[in-house]
Amino acid sequence: MRTIDLETDLLRCFVAVADRGGFTAAAEAIGRTQSAVSLKIRKLEETLGLRVFERTSRSLSLTSDGEVLLGYARRLLDLNDEAVQRLVGPDASGTLRLGVADYIAPRSLPLLLSRFSRHFPRIHVEVRTGLGMDLIPMLNRGELDLVICGREPGMSLGRLLYREPLVWVSGEGATLPKGPAVPMAALPFHCSHRRAAADVLARAGLRQEIVYTSSSVAGVQAAVVAGLGIGVLPQSAVLPGMRLLTAEDGFPDLPEAEMAVVGEEKLTGTAGAAFVRFWEESLVPLIRQDGAEVTPRPLVQA
Repeated sequence: MRTIDLETDLLRCFVAVADRGGFTAAAEAIGRTQSAVSLKIRKLEETLGLRVFERTSRSLSLTSDGEVLLGYARRLLDLNDEAVQRLVGPDASGTLRLGVADYIAPRSLPLLLSRFSRHFPRIHVEVRTGLGMDLIPMLNRGELDLVICGREPGMSLGRLLYREPLVWVSGEGATLPKGPAVPMAALPFHCSHRRAAADVLARAGLRQEIVYTSSSVAGVQAAVVAGLGIGVLPQSAVLPGMRLLTAEDGFPDLPEAEMAVVGEEKLTGTAGAAFVRFWEESLVPLIRQDGAEVTPRPLVQA
């Protein structure tokens, strides 16, 4: 069997197209033209002698070979970027006190932090998780350097990172409510997700009946899986044992949740800037692996 060397530039374009769902969005994300990305994908397919995407005039999807390649491509790029960062990357160092809302990429966060640690071994990250309503006051008091949390659509809090659908969920075997009162497992009353659910239900002639309140998303997730009530979560926080509820079940569409980074304008030193950039480039692909559809903030590389 002949030896085939896969160029990282081709793999980077391939992963960008797979993550963004199209050539145009991928081109914007990596700072290339659409035609340049198309040429890279064509060269990759010629190198391998197989197709990695199924293309029609209306859709783009991975082939079975493309799905296999995607996992390897992520690992190869991760190793490449780690090696470059260790050898010739900026000598970023310091301590970053980070607050992360616990509904943001709950399954992906440990992996993301592990990758960051490998890429930036001289940066120490102290992580505090919780609700954004609790983390922002800590930021204002100087107890945190940076916060990643949700914000209500239209708010000017921080800088938008990405948008993600909010979804209704119930336990897989739970009986759905028949009347106008919807039993809800929810976060405290000042949670924006809870208010969004109340507004949507009210417009549909329904109302929420709070039967379980938790100060953490993990508590809401457990209550939903146990069948104690209906929950509203970002799609990436949906767990096995949950059922997505749609208009066919009598639940109207919810707005998208906006996730923002807050406090970066006050950061000093290299640690914070390195983390923000790494987060932006790594988070959306990881959330997509969790099964969520996200609308990322376009990134343009210099």
